[in-house]
Amino acid sequence: MLLGEFKHNLDSKNRLTIPAKLRMELGEKPVLTRGLDGCLFVYPNRDWQLFSEKINNLPLGQKKARDFKRFMLSGASEIEIDEMGRILIPDPLKKYAKLGKSIVVIGVQDRIELWDENAWDKYIAESEKLSGDIAEGLSEFGI
Repeated sequence: MLLGEFKHNLDSKNRLTIPAKLRMELGEKPVLTRGLDGCLFVYPNRDWQLFSEKINNLPLGQKKARDFKRFMLSGASEIEIDEMGRILIPDPLKKYAKLGKSIVVIGVQDRIELWDENAWDKYIAESEKLSGDIAEGLSEFGI
């Protein structure tokens, strides 16, 4: 399971170190793609295969389904983790997530999310303000 919050710097070649704890869970050939809320998602290949199969089964006749499929798949690629534990973030994905030098790497059970540190801090501050509303809404999901 991918869990935790870590801060790392993006180097001048757009490489980011993935914490060892998370690297072990990612396995070989993880998939990097656009995420929701302005971050990037990194999936273990096995979980990406399951997720992409669900995306592939979305109804082609529905515009929202086509839009989501394009959004998630057009920027997706299998990535390599080098011997130093780093991944290369392609320029289009760096631009999408507005990544600066300081990156927050978080484990969210089945995936890793990569956030610009300022965007993450803002997201957390807003979430803390809404935590009561969020907790109340969880009953809709049986939690």
